[in-house]
Amino acid sequence: MSLLALIAALLLEQLHPLSSRKYLQGWLSGYVSFFQHHFNGGERKHGKIAWLLAVLPLLAGTIALYWLLCQVHPVFAWAFNVLVLYLTMGFRQFSHYFTDIHQALRDGDLEGARSLLFRWRGIHSHELNAEEIARVTIEEALIASHRNVFGVIVWFVLFSVVGLGGAAGALLYRLGQFLRIRWADEDADEPGEFGSFAGRAFYLLEWLPIRMTAATFAIVGNFEDTVYCWRTQAASWPDSEAGILLASGAGALGVRLGMPVPQGGLPLDRPELGIGDDADVDFMQSTIGLVWRSVVFWLILLMLLTLASLLG
Repeated sequence: MSLLALIAALLLEQLHPLSSRKYLQGWLSGYVSFFQHHFNGGERKHGKIAWLLAVLPLLAGTIALYWLLCQVHPVFAWAFNVLVLYLTMGFRQFSHYFTDIHQALRDGDLEGARSLLFRWRGIHSHELNAEEIARVTIEEALIASHRNVFGVIVWFVLFSVVGLGGAAGALLYRLGQFLRIRWADEDADEPGEFGSFAGRAFYLLEWLPIRMTAATFAIVGNFEDTVYCWRTQAASWPDSEAGILLASGAGALGVRLGMPVPQGGLPLDRPELGIGDDADVDFMQSTIGLVWRSVVFWLILLMLLTLASLLG
């Protein structure tokens, strides 16, 4: 059932991308802002209480609803899983930017590619050349594919295995990610430690999925280079967890990522990741192939586990 739910959600999102996601984001922003407004006393324990109150009731409600639907009919529970996956997972949350930048670079429209990259990242990109745009775009795509697809799949499967309903796992991961962004990243400059628990909680939620994604890149890409880059380069990235993802992706593709890029008239120092050639539009196409091969690999693996369970 988990395999069919994943396939259905992926197909549904490709055929009919969710156009109302911005309204969901708006509702979720208001929801987490309520807890931040009422519990933010500038201390870590306040952030911990707010995180638990924001996450646990939704998690418990999702699990209870899944079990209730199972009692009515398993098809309803399956449809519920598909709905939650459709709302929490999706290539279209980032792929349109990647595709448009890729096409702009192929057409030689450097200014168009810079503008699209700025709209995606929110960081001015007018100083980047074509190779730097391709490099940064590949980095963004690797991270976005993990956060929007692979991380959700891992927690969906984990909750499905223990009988809590995969929908709750997908919701937990995306809520943890959203709270980290809103409380730990956006408010990092505010006094106090309210957002520190949200950051730590998402680090724990990410620990297994990000390593599983990196291992998948090794399997479907260049295995030896992926393992080498993961072991020797990941820790040099400012965010070591993101470094695992970027180093393994660079090794799998045989491309060089990271490295300094101009920002604000000065070079932004970034360590070099990967081995091989400089990034270009062809490597952007290879990135699409890497992500889709990874998705297919996980679906095949899940199918084999399902068959093994049925035969057992």
